[in-house]
Amino acid sequence: MKQTSFGFHEVTPSPQEQAPAVPALQSHVPLGEPETLPVPPPAKQSKSPKPAAKHYHGHRARLRERFEETGLDGLQSYELLEMLLFSSIKQGDTKPLAKALLAQFGSFAQVLAAPKQRLEEVPGCGPRTASFLKEMQAASILYAKAQVVERDPLSSWSKVLEYVRAAMAHNDKEEFRILFLDKKNRLIADEVQQTGTVDHTPVYPREVTKRALELSACAIILVHNHPSGDPTPSRQDIEMTTKISNTLEPLGIVLHDHIIIAGSGHVSFRGLQLI
Repeated sequence: MKQTSFGFHEVTPSPQEQAPAVPALQSHVPLGEPETLPVPPPAKQSKSPKPAAKHYHGHRARLRERFEETGLDGLQSYELLEMLLFSSIKQGDTKPLAKALLAQFGSFAQVLAAPKQRLEEVPGCGPRTASFLKEMQAASILYAKAQVVERDPLSSWSKVLEYVRAAMAHNDKEEFRILFLDKKNRLIADEVQQTGTVDHTPVYPREVTKRALELSACAIILVHNHPSGDPTPSRQDIEMTTKISNTLEPLGIVLHDHIIIAGSGHVSFRGLQLI
């Protein structure tokens, strides 16, 4: 686990007041054990009979109480993140790490979407904490997907957008996803067909058509992401969508829409009258 002092400063005791040496912290925390923030060496004893309590003593309980009273609306992004970090970091102040993660990646969603290796590059974020954040991302995607599976996607379009944004908006590589629907527009399957580079994903209309026929789909929704952050469709996006639509139409399979997801928002080909 990467160590950080989080504002603590070591005080060297005088020769007359040598304190017992503190065992060195392990550099890596086993995934089966909770992580703890680094513990500072004991400072020289003050003459004061009762040292002042640390500012974060009782903070966890107060933050949880506020969440119980106000819900998400009562917390800022860093406060929700630091509260989630309680689960993987059992002792110490998690606020500095929460703020460092947000500063590094830009937003709560981008923290969850960040690759595990990059999360571990942030001082104080060890392997267990990085794994926990990836588990939180998986849970959020599963929750969003359940909202689509349980409903008619075309009658709950906002839920479809929430799901694909959670699943793809902050990916660092392009992905091409297809939602396959039955004759009642219920979701049959949700598949990532291709994964490409930062600015390109190879898509083959014949493969899209073949898979739709295998699943007996009556309609599909195409989705892909733009890691650049700009959802504006390229000329290649438009040409590829036209080819897929022309291939599906003689088979009676409807292309409902092609959605491009990006960090700054999304665009709908149907909304742009490109379908």
